[in-house]
Amino acid sequence: MSFLVAFILAFAIVVALIPPLRTAALRIGFVDKPRSDSARKIHREPIPLTAGIAIFIGFTVVYLLFVRDSWIQSLAILGGGLLILLIGIVDDWYKTNGKEFPALPKMAVQLSAAVLVYLSGIVFSGFENPFNGTYVTLPDWLSFLFTVLWIFGVTTVINFSDGMDGLAGGLSAISATTLLVVALVMGLQGPAMMAVITAGVCAGYLLFNRPPAKVFMGDAGATFLGFMLGVIALDGAFKQATLLSLFIPILSLGVPILDNVRVVISRIRNGVPIYKADASQAHYRLLAAGLKPVQVVSFLFLVNICFGLFSIVLLLAQ
Repeated sequence: MSFLVAFILAFAIVVALIPPLRTAALRIGFVDKPRSDSARKIHREPIPLTAGIAIFIGFTVVYLLFVRDSWIQSLAILGGGLLILLIGIVDDWYKTNGKEFPALPKMAVQLSAAVLVYLSGIVFSGFENPFNGTYVTLPDWLSFLFTVLWIFGVTTVINFSDGMDGLAGGLSAISATTLLVVALVMGLQGPAMMAVITAGVCAGYLLFNRPPAKVFMGDAGATFLGFMLGVIALDGAFKQATLLSLFIPILSLGVPILDNVRVVISRIRNGVPIYKADASQAHYRLLAAGLKPVQVVSFLFLVNICFGLFSIVLLLAQ
């Protein structure tokens, strides 16, 4: 029952906050402006960028009410999330003025948020050797590297996936639901509750972001959701600690991870900066191939659901 209450409350807070934040964004010009010379700007009118703030507030309020982690871990998760949100808002503000915020300070803040989570004790420490059943403990430096890069990576891929109405929010909701099931099967209440809250704020956002979108969450919201999904997987699915189970959180985030790994490899091969925005993601390619936006989003949702179901089957098979 507490999971249902948390979901409804997270949903309700986001739904209540988006309209006034949308009005404020229109008043101050904090909007994503359409551009005829960009394949990535497919909307036709200015769209407010303030939904990320509503998502953060909704998540934080419900987290404080329902999650009973240690105060150190709670401070790291919410503090890291706040850092991610703030640097995202700065990035979004630059874009509303036709400028690009430098990638290096943004990356530094996102990595710092991941380090906070590591220092709080939420880490990937090792896995079980499938050949002899012994537990392989990673050296501290490797545990640190994997933990930070995982959180930073998921933060980035969700942001890269935010290119069409409803896409990033829907993919995040599907991944959060998958991680919820995984956490419940494993008996992990904390990660399960965080997953429920994440699904709730995504559902509230999608009420306004479904085509045609009335509001965007911007980099601030997309990176915040990515950060939380990375933390949930690290605190939940990765605790299964078998070699095979390492694929479970990857599959639960299958579409954004695999698509953006392909994009990054392609950019490196072509000598293009990794953080340079372009139209090489799967959703843009499918759109260019002739699919309608609703068909593209529906197809990618279906693929991500299949990945999620496979990750759950993989967990149960163990």
